[in-house]
Amino acid sequence: MLTKWGLAVALAGMLLGAPGTAAAQEQPVDALPGAVSSSVHLKLERDGQVSVTEQINVPPGQHVERTMPLRQSAGPGADRVFTVSDAVVDGGGAVQVDSDNAHLTLQPGVSTLKYSVRGAVADAGDLQAVRWQVSGGWNVPVDRVEVSLLSPKVPQEIMCLAGPLGSADRCAQFEITHTQSMHALTYGLKPGDRMDIAFKVPAGTVPANAVTEEYFSLARAFSLTPATAAGLAGIGLLLIGGLGLVWYARGRDVQAFAEDAGQVELLMTDSRGAITFASPDGVLPGQIGTVIDERVDPVDITATIIDLAVRNYLWIEELPEQDWRIVRLNPADESLRPFERAVYDLLVGEAAEVQLSQLRDLDANPVRTALYVEVVDKQWFARRPDADRNRFWWTGLGVIIGGAALTAVLALTSSLALLGIGVVIGGIAMMFSARLMPARTRRGSALVVQVRGLRGYLHDVSASSLPTQDRETVFSRSLPYAVVLGETDRWLEEFAELDPGADGTPGLYWYGSPAETPNLQNFRRSFPVLVGKLNETVKR
Repeated sequence: MLTKWGLAVALAGMLLGAPGTAAAQEQPVDALPGAVSSSVHLKLERDGQVSVTEQINVPPGQHVERTMPLRQSAGPGADRVFTVSDAVVDGGGAVQVDSDNAHLTLQPGVSTLKYSVRGAVADAGDLQAVRWQVSGGWNVPVDRVEVSLLSPKVPQEIMCLAGPLGSADRCAQFEITHTQSMHALTYGLKPGDRMDIAFKVPAGTVPANAVTEEYFSLARAFSLTPATAAGLAGIGLLLIGGLGLVWYARGRDVQAFAEDAGQVELLMTDSRGAITFASPDGVLPGQIGTVIDERVDPVDITATIIDLAVRNYLWIEELPEQDWRIVRLNPADESLRPFERAVYDLLVGEAAEVQLSQLRDLDANPVRTALYVEVVDKQWFARRPDADRNRFWWTGLGVIIGGAALTAVLALTSSLALLGIGVVIGGIAMMFSARLMPARTRRGSALVVQVRGLRGYLHDVSASSLPTQDRETVFSRSLPYAVVLGETDRWLEEFAELDPGADGTPGLYWYGSPAETPNLQNFRRSFPVLVGKLNETVKR
């Protein structure tokens, strides 16, 4: 039982302690004396806005500022935009709101900040995601922030992050209370640190109002999204399909080059016992190079010149100091193919003779055109190889330019710029595969096998295995083919010991030499020089 004095002391203590108790209630529990602290209450309204009431305690002698960002990163090249309205401060302070920030200034004491946030709710499949930066942008340390939340439906998948912007540090505490509301708590925010609250509610709980604004960013423009991944996969399939078609079209050629081709005999004996010459499929030396490498090279024209001499249309005379005179022996007639007539006209034209040292940069375009037409007429190619190759090369270049332009447009307007890069890569692949485009026909592929057999014949045949009277014929008629197939040195070496007159072998009827020695040793040394100089006369 209290005495009268004890009762009096108790009453006096209660009266004297009442103001102190009230003052203590104004500062959040557990806040360090002399530190900024705040208590935030969020309420998700039925219209999708988030109402915020924040009680902030500023110690005596401090002037506090806070900037709340209303634009927050939503990934490369995109911002999540929030709108703050109805912002007021009760107590010592002021708040100003613009399109990018809400700026708060506070005086010492306890102030209450109230505002509404629009843009915090986004649809996310079967749920709605709500997020807001409940604290951040302070210019001073904040010792303690406590958050409570009310929602029309029980929040779930709650996440609370606190610390430097971009960090994944979690708050000290965040949970659903026994009253089905949310409670979160963090301590020790440094200047510039933030506290983010995110949670989800069932879809349709409130109207979604999230706003995302995109801007140019290289990271965003060239980001790998599901859309760009699907587009790149489609471009990749097109490339694979195109290369597959090329591979299929070129398959015959690959098989032709891989087959084991036997020797092809160039000489046949007719019913009268005379030796006749017959090339595979009637192919001429100049045509062989075009069929094999799909282009007209100087050596194809040189081989044709030698062939015209062997067939008595031209006569070649060796002069001193490594020069040659080419004489018109017989006029061009109907037996010549158009490309051979073009070579004949290119070399001698209307002149009776020309000196090789005086020929420079002969324009072989008429010969090239005639040869490309020839290989199509002979059904070795379906289309002119040069036109097919050039068309594909220029198409590839056009695709590259178009892809570069598309990349620029997509980079400036979307996050799909990688699709433009995929188109550019496709164009590059077209340019590099242009060399593979002119596919031979079945007849052309069959000729490739025969030409390989012809090369084997030139490489393996022995002069001693031929009748003496036929050796010079075999040598001369085969020489243009040896030139175009790269077997010149071996062919010259094999027949270098022929000794016209001594062994009954006639001399070279199409080639004149000042040398007194009748054998082919001198010809073996001078002929490669002639071939090289003829190659040099043709403009590439």
